[in-house]
Amino acid sequence: MASRTLWIGTYPPAGIGTPSGQGEGIHRAEIDLASGRLTVPEPVVETPAPSFLALHPDVGVLYAVDEDKAGQVTAFRVHDEVLEPLGTVPSGGEHPCHLLVDGALLYVANYGDGALGVLPLAPDGSFAAPAPQVLPGSGSGPDPERQRGPHAHFVARAPGGHVLVVDLGADRIRRYARVPGGLEPAGTAARLPAGTGPRHLAFEGWFSSGDEQDGGRFAYVTGELDATVRVLAWDPATDTGTVVQTLPATKARATAAPVGARAAWPASTAPSPSHLALAGSDLVVGVRGVGTLSRFAVGADRLLTHRGDQPLPGPTPRHFAVVGGWTVVAEQVPGAVSVLGRDGSVVSSYEVPSAACVLPAR
Repeated sequence: MASRTLWIGTYPPAGIGTPSGQGEGIHRAEIDLASGRLTVPEPVVETPAPSFLALHPDVGVLYAVDEDKAGQVTAFRVHDEVLEPLGTVPSGGEHPCHLLVDGALLYVANYGDGALGVLPLAPDGSFAAPAPQVLPGSGSGPDPERQRGPHAHFVARAPGGHVLVVDLGADRIRRYARVPGGLEPAGTAARLPAGTGPRHLAFEGWFSSGDEQDGGRFAYVTGELDATVRVLAWDPATDTGTVVQTLPATKARATAAPVGARAAWPASTAPSPSHLALAGSDLVVGVRGVGTLSRFAVGADRLLTHRGDQPLPGPTPRHFAVVGGWTVVAEQVPGAVSVLGRDGSVVSSYEVPSAACVLPAR
């Protein structure tokens, strides 16, 4: 039967925010595309705090952040089931949390200080320079704990050709223009209401498929701090977005008893949306705290209607990927990788300590 390789990134065993280099690393599993069943995830390489991973689309190189104060990025050559280290370089900031390969460049979002690192890549996918171009962030928001300064959380390519950084700390989406060998600041692509805490962005339809005639021009953004999903009408001529719809990210509520038996969590935990992805006619949002995947129907006008909330075995879906119609979830707490069917049923689940990221191999 057809299967697909999954690479799984993790935090240190004691969890996010604890010292890295405590034996954590990258795991590998196979998903059966017919049944959704996983093989037992096996550790492949030990590397500090690889909380986010990215694959080079052409040359078989896997990149992993070291989400620590002295941020780093490591490159690995993929040899079947083995990862061969190619080198480690600074990320350009503190606590890197997201990566994006863009041709001969690797972009790194550094959450701790909001900096964007731009790393040049050699033709074989290895690092072409010992240090990145560093583009610092700026700004703040009203949340006294989470928005004292900029926090770059996600990097994306925009339909009009710019590079975007979703800044949780400054309630905005930063815009950068491509220049020879790197990027330069190009203002703000979108401003979100104060206290939104934008975390993750996805463009719909036409941009994902590369066909400008198929569908509208819209983006979807999670608000981690105000527990929302927003729809932005997007102008690719200028790469700017305007909010046209705001919805709660979930209708679920935390309960006194956990869903599943692996761990308990406080009933008062607030919903905290993180990753989102388009899956067919649905937008799927992982919501930590209440431990659900929230599904929204995407209408012909690209606006959203809430379909329902699918409970997860644990409260902290850090990241997920839709693979062959199955939703594979990295559950940071209690520490597992689980596969859900379209109806929300859990068809496979295995322990992976502090699971943080699921990356399907191409």
